[in-house]
Amino acid sequence: MGMQHAVILEIQQWIDDNLERPLRIEDVATRAGYSKWHLQRLFQQVIQIPLGIYIREKKLESAAHELLVTEQSIMTISSKYGYDSQQTFTRTFSRKYQMPPGVWRRQHQHMGKLG
Repeated sequence: MGMQHAVILEIQQWIDDNLERPLRIEDVATRAGYSKWHLQRLFQQVIQIPLGIYIREKKLESAAHELLVTEQSIMTISSKYGYDSQQTFTRTFSRKYQMPPGVWRRQHQHMGKLG
């Protein structure tokens, strides 16, 4: 594994560990020591997903997990993961999970408490 590959895997882990923070591509690139454009190209090559999409998907997955295992309001969770409004979060969530977060929480919450 080359050094660039290792850096990308390290950055991927750092992103996963910091999903509750605002994660701008520029900031991630600075942390990696690469230009924004170079980091995006390398990330796509190594992880097979564009960096911006990876960050958005991971934040959404973490928010979905929190809907299951906490009693926090949808507004609190959406804000925690950087959504400007609950409406934006609901639209994005519904696109991925085919239902709004409140409905999804009610239908899946028992699964979160089993794990």
